[in-house]
Amino acid sequence: MGDDVAPWMTLYAEGAYNESEYIYNAGPQYMTSVNLTSDNPYLIDALGADALKDVSSVTLGTTAHDMPYRRTDNRRNVQRYTFGGEGNFQMFGKRASWSAYAQYSATRTHEQIYNVMNNAKIKNATDAVRSASGNIVCRSTLTDPSNGCSPIDWLGTGVISSDAIDYALGNPYRDEKFEEIVSGVNLSMIPFATWAGDVNVAVGGEYRDERASGYVPTAYQSGWSVGNFLPTNGGYNVKEAYLETEVPLAKGLTFNGAVRGTDYSTSGYVTTWKIGGTWQPIQDVLFRATQSRDVRAPNINELYQGGTSRTTSILDPATGATDTVLEMTTGNSKLRPEKANSTVVGSVITPRFAPGLSISVDWFHIKLKDAIQQFYSQDIVNQCYEGNQSFCSAVGPDTSGNRDLFIQASPFNFSQITTSGIDIDASYRLPVRRIFAKVPGVLTVHGQASNYLKYVADSGLSPAINTAGDITSGPPKWIYRFSATYSLPSFSVTAIARGISAGNYSNSYVQCATGCPAYNAYFPTIDKNHVKGTFYFDMNFTYKLKYQNIGNMQVFLNITNLANSKPVLVPESGLAADSTYSSLLGRTFRGGVRFEL
Repeated sequence: MGDDVAPWMTLYAEGAYNESEYIYNAGPQYMTSVNLTSDNPYLIDALGADALKDVSSVTLGTTAHDMPYRRTDNRRNVQRYTFGGEGNFQMFGKRASWSAYAQYSATRTHEQIYNVMNNAKIKNATDAVRSASGNIVCRSTLTDPSNGCSPIDWLGTGVISSDAIDYALGNPYRDEKFEEIVSGVNLSMIPFATWAGDVNVAVGGEYRDERASGYVPTAYQSGWSVGNFLPTNGGYNVKEAYLETEVPLAKGLTFNGAVRGTDYSTSGYVTTWKIGGTWQPIQDVLFRATQSRDVRAPNINELYQGGTSRTTSILDPATGATDTVLEMTTGNSKLRPEKANSTVVGSVITPRFAPGLSISVDWFHIKLKDAIQQFYSQDIVNQCYEGNQSFCSAVGPDTSGNRDLFIQASPFNFSQITTSGIDIDASYRLPVRRIFAKVPGVLTVHGQASNYLKYVADSGLSPAINTAGDITSGPPKWIYRFSATYSLPSFSVTAIARGISAGNYSNSYVQCATGCPAYNAYFPTIDKNHVKGTFYFDMNFTYKLKYQNIGNMQVFLNITNLANSKPVLVPESGLAADSTYSSLLGRTFRGGVRFEL
């Protein structure tokens, strides 16, 4: 809501609240190294004592059919409040405008995984023996009868008791709160003019403070097959000031430039800048170009993430065997801002013979230094195998015995990323009465497409590979979105088509079925490297109502993935699906009411 409190001042206030819950099946319990000693009564009953003669133990793998699947339940609520003002006044004999605002937002999250194995309890329950009375019990119960342990029979289905399941499984969780305070002031003015026209200048500043705090019960921070949540705690602040200008040099020729000073509490001061220009030789065509120096600071999770774990698998480059891995990802408080040099050259066409039509084409080239990324398990093991000892320190055995390895990963500033491509944007706005004289409304068609020509991440530790078209580790060759909207003063309907082009699972893979080269950790072989693209269709509806002396109300309905199209499956495991470009939820509906007072 807003109010004009003076001819030169409008004050406004905004508030928003959002709450969501995301529940999904996280898959079966998965163990590859269940160790049964030769005196395990379940093992003796299954194989017979004679078969176990001179055998000290048996190791097996299982998906624990009798146990419930793991289930993830993530809840989030977001609240945001903004207060500000804006207005216009006279300065240097010309119109000037100002704005100022302050915003507070808070996000609270609750992450919980149900039916997670407790490593110590699984070990106790697996180590079964017969008591003096002939009953099968946990070995630990013989010396600690009150420990609640109930033995587990891993051999067969329908054999694990509910008592054993209740004893061995738990529901780890993490609660976190992320807060952000942002304030800023802006002033734009025309201090003077050249012979070619007015010179526009804008100045301003911004302050941003971000904080994260978390809580995880000590019992849930370690000792579980997955999860092992750690709380995220930390914060930083940023102070910025900027100056921008646009100077006409001649008819149709304009220079624009900007400089910004930024002080990060975590990494110090940086300066960014931009210079560019436009040239419009005729009314229908405009050429533009910019060169800029930009930065991106690490976010809260990259800096202070306490840690989360997942189970994955890797190919051992030394043996060629597949090992299961418990991977722990944590933040890195020593990260520095990323720095990028960007070049953009393009043109905009607005032909007079087709009023309402606008087409822009831009070529871009970005070279990013000190890029914030991280190596995951397979890359870490590969680097260790190649002799990089700093990576070997992140690899060790899984002390729980449930996985082959434990690997710790965190983000860091590595060498550079180079990317280039073409952005295309086209729109056409057509009043329907031009075609049908008695039909009201406006038809707006809009299309956007990005063609990635190059995306090379060079860590300096492994071969630099162009991953454009690599669905899992690089951008697709093409990303597109097209929309068509028919709108009336009180109603609108929008149809959207979006997706990506087909590509490779990995551009580093060598596709072959026979005659494959010798194993290379950087260029492994695969029999099928092709991954299908995606195509999704969405619909949006809005209807506006106006109440006298109250304000406006808008009712909306959004349908995402109307055709319920499947996500892109990637050959990592039976449950793997691309989450960056795919719709994992299928057809979804979102409706609501917006009020403007």
